[in-house]
Amino acid sequence: MKKTLVLGASLKPSRYSHLAINRLVAKNVPTVAIGLRAGVVAGVDIETESVPFEDVHTVTLYLNPKRQEPYYDYILSLKPERVLFNPGTENPEFFEILRKEEIEVEVACTLVLLGSNQY
Repeated sequence: MKKTLVLGASLKPSRYSHLAINRLVAKNVPTVAIGLRAGVVAGVDIETESVPFEDVHTVTLYLNPKRQEPYYDYILSLKPERVLFNPGTENPEFFEILRKEEIEVEVACTLVLLGSNQY
């Protein structure tokens, strides 16, 4: 399986990013995460800085469009194959930037994709 970065990861069990980390790990998807607070979810360290992770295939976003802006260059630097925009994270400005770099843009719920074996 190809590595996924969960951007906007939360330590709170009720948050969708938290659930996504748990389900990615359960599906044996190599997972890394960045959030506001350091901690561990399902054995995945949540970093608080823009770590230059290698071999990231998918970035799944749990940040609203305004909170995404500081991460544009960081995400591009990772050279992911695709960026998943979960509900509430849709960002036409960023869609355009990603497409110019030939990065796949997908507006979809990570949890639904995992649950329906479409991830």
